[in-house]
Amino acid sequence: MASEATLRANHAIRAKYEKLEKIGEGTFAAVFLARNVQDNTKVAIKKIKTAAAGTRDGIDITAMREFKFLKELHHPNVVALLDVFSTGSSAPAINLVLEYLNTDLEAIICDRSLLFSAGDIKSWMLMLCRGMDYCHQNWCLHRDLKPNNLLISPTGELKIADFGLARECGDPGARMTSQVVTRWYRSPELLLGARAYSFGVDIWSIGCIFAELMLRTPYLPGESDATQLTTIFRALGTPSEAEWPVRIMTYSQHCMTLPNAAKFESYPKQNLSLLFTAASPDTLDLLAKCLQYDPLKRARTSDLLQHNYFRHGPLPTPAAQLPRPARPAEVKEEKPATPPAPKQVGLASKRALDAEEIARRKRLAHRVAFS
Repeated sequence: MASEATLRANHAIRAKYEKLEKIGEGTFAAVFLARNVQDNTKVAIKKIKTAAAGTRDGIDITAMREFKFLKELHHPNVVALLDVFSTGSSAPAINLVLEYLNTDLEAIICDRSLLFSAGDIKSWMLMLCRGMDYCHQNWCLHRDLKPNNLLISPTGELKIADFGLARECGDPGARMTSQVVTRWYRSPELLLGARAYSFGVDIWSIGCIFAELMLRTPYLPGESDATQLTTIFRALGTPSEAEWPVRIMTYSQHCMTLPNAAKFESYPKQNLSLLFTAASPDTLDLLAKCLQYDPLKRARTSDLLQHNYFRHGPLPTPAAQLPRPARPAEVKEEKPATPPAPKQVGLASKRALDAEEIARRKRLAHRVAFS
């Protein structure tokens, strides 16, 4: 039972926020747009439902992970957790108060009215790599990097969000599930069922996002989990023994044996410059370092930040100048113009017709009727 002081503190935090409207809902949580009544700033409140079936201790494990990591991670390129409070008695819920971010990188990529410069892409990549470098330095694997989990603030900063699949990565022998990361951004070792892996799974996702920023469409869109590896091999070439050495997976190794390699059709190695025609040599080199087949050969986030891609021109675009979808204009419903009322003519204004005019009109009506 919570103490009186705890209840008062919870009530004080809850009273700071006023929910405005629901902006999304999932199986275990609903998201509301709200405002801080003290300074009138917008926030997002993620209401996590408790006592749901199939959960541990009444709370979904992904919600527990997100709360844990957001409480510990504080970086300009990671979404900020502002407050936490509980609500309800018969149907209790935990409410995470997050900074409000009004769009995401996927919406920007899909908006064909926006044009990207090389500096724009470099700016987004720099913020992504900085945020992930901070996460990796704090032994946090994100395991679900994709454009719609990269939120964009009203001032243009990129913020990494959705840590529901995140996991600590400190023990090289830890066995983890391979059913993580959205398919199009999932690394080959995960597709083959690797249970021991490390930061390389996030680096592969970064490479896929980098390619998508340049192409304005997903780079490796496999139709199913079964065909995703074939999609990768078509794009990058079937890996050779030198590119992905066959090893026995041990607790000290973060790689995955390529079993029955002969069952995969052999595709030639592709020249990235033929697809990314406007990319500089530094750009292609950075992309290639992210999309190495062998996880041990993929660059780390610290290596990416020191790469010549970020050292040479053009300079990254300042966040405030990055392209963003235009705010929908307020549509004012225009009322149709009211037609003028028919002119009322009084009886006194009617012109009297003589016998000759009446006869002429009858003849005209007869001709019209039988013509």
